[in-house]
Amino acid sequence: MEFVSHMQAALDEARAAAGRGEVPVGAVVVSPVGAVVARAGNRTRELHDPTAHAEILAIRAACETLGQERLTGHDLYVTLEPCPMCAAAISFARIRRLYYGAADPKSGGVAHGARVFAHPQCHHAPEIYDGIAADAAEGLLREFFADRR
Repeated sequence: MEFVSHMQAALDEARAAAGRGEVPVGAVVVSPVGAVVARAGNRTRELHDPTAHAEILAIRAACETLGQERLTGHDLYVTLEPCPMCAAAISFARIRRLYYGAADPKSGGVAHGARVFAHPQCHHAPEIYDGIAADAAEGLLREFFADRR
């Protein structure tokens, strides 16, 4: 099967999140055959929920759609390096591959900070591909925060 990136769909979700006044992060869950199963953008402010990160919402929606708590064989595309909470959820969901755009040296949990997947307590670590459409993802974040300063 030929590789097809779904980062553009994640970027679309990030733009929609920014339009709602949320930090522009978007995520997409893709099935083993390449079909988009779920997509989401940040909704922490809208839902008054600190756990309503794009990754968490997309994983929840995919699990609901599929009627299962694990997403074995599924891939996750997200515009920003997941935080430790989201990295743990990715592990618990048994995501096969994680593709992310912008690095997050301040709050990341994959390549920075907690490095959740590197801990011996981590039961499952996905394959990780970083820097996918990083310039576009970083641009959305820069623009969003520049407007608020």
